[in-house]
Amino acid sequence: MNQGSAIVGLVNPKNPTNVGAVVRASHCFDADEIIYTGTRYDRAARFQTDTSNAAVTLPLNHAEDLFELIPADYTIVCIELAVGAIALPHFVHPARAAYLFGPEDGTLSQDTVNRADSVVFIPARSSLNLAATVNVVLYDRQAKASQNTGRAEYDQIIRASRDCRNRLRVL
Repeated sequence: MNQGSAIVGLVNPKNPTNVGAVVRASHCFDADEIIYTGTRYDRAARFQTDTSNAAVTLPLNHAEDLFELIPADYTIVCIELAVGAIALPHFVHPARAAYLFGPEDGTLSQDTVNRADSVVFIPARSSLNLAATVNVVLYDRQAKASQNTGRAEYDQIIRASRDCRNRLRVL
């Protein structure tokens, strides 16, 4: 399943539990890197909850400005509840994308949204938390990229992903 390259950009994340879950989601759904701004996460990082140890293999980089670390050939996709945004089910993910997410207690700046190639929202009854939002977006990217994947390839994914004690089979 080649879905291209993805960078997850977090603007001033606050909650270490959310960032730990973002790291895990990014690892599970094949993101290449996480970039974050602000100082709140650094102060709380010792409490992070990356239970899969994904941070060992997945770069987690701090930047003053997310745009300074995003390669020029990446499409900027802001994930935000903004009037005029594209609903995620209708969004076609670019091959090389940087997905930008706002803080848990705020939104992306208008300047950031203005610099985006696309602005996407998740149609839900209310806003999701940061980690849930990243999971949904990265899952959607992977699901849309794998629409032609066969049973044998999915079985390989299951074998590689499951806990060593899990030997379940569908008969």
